[in-house]
Amino acid sequence: MKAQVLSLDNESVGEIDLADEIFGVAVRKDILARVVHWQLMKRRAGTHKTKGISEISGTTKKPYRQKGTGRARQGSLRSPQFRKGAVIFGPVVRSHEFDLQKKVRKLGLKCALASKAAEGKLVVLDSAKATEAKTKALAERFKKFGWESALIIDGAELDENFARASRNIPKIDVLPSQGANVYDILRRDTLVLTRAAVEALQERLK
Repeated sequence: MKAQVLSLDNESVGEIDLADEIFGVAVRKDILARVVHWQLMKRRAGTHKTKGISEISGTTKKPYRQKGTGRARQGSLRSPQFRKGAVIFGPVVRSHEFDLQKKVRKLGLKCALASKAAEGKLVVLDSAKATEAKTKALAERFKKFGWESALIIDGAELDENFARASRNIPKIDVLPSQGANVYDILRRDTLVLTRAAVEALQERLK
């Protein structure tokens, strides 16, 4: 699969070969959903917590005698049926992470890349470098491309000026190649890869 390579001035500077076994795979929505769910579960803090009966502050005395009052029998005022009582089977602090096989995660990344290529929303840049860290200048360049929501993936090292200049532009994310992931690719409209990113991703996924 051939793709046109553009400069940051939106001018063609050549072509690049994209591996069909990565950018041309059949897009499986079930795999994408599994990988995104796996990523989001890893991000959850899991700090939700409710108090059980042993954690409620209050008397441990029996409210009234067991029999003869005509009321339902009660053993504690800290029980869930009373105001300010315990919560039964409430959430506890825990990890929401679960395991996902490497081959599924790898296929998910391939499907995410292939989906952007199939939709015509994959752009290959010659390089992502800026001479100065000026947000306004970089935003004007992005406007030439018509990018309103984009993920830009560079090689192993990001250009510091480019990363700093793009940091304040809404809906523009910049990642190194090792940070490429399914969720960030799908949440932005356009995927922008540099030559270095294409080489790194092809080496990682082949």
